[in-house]
Amino acid sequence: MGMIEVFRTDIAESAAALKMISILQQAFPGSRVNIDLHDCDKVLRLEGAGFEVPDIIQMVEEQGFICSVLE
Repeated sequence: MGMIEVFRTDIAESAAALKMISILQQAFPGSRVNIDLHDCDKVLRLEGAGFEVPDIIQMVEEQGFICSVLE
């Protein structure tokens, strides 16, 4: 399906997670996005094509959250 990227965030609430997922799915149609609020790193996982890591980080940070690539 393309590439998979995993990010560490500080998204803690389900409402914020749902909003962020919606924003990313609108920006990258056909991508699969999820945020694991139970993980200590609040992991954002994006699977798809046509996105760049800096764009994802910028979009999350524009919503007021911390975001970095999870190694």
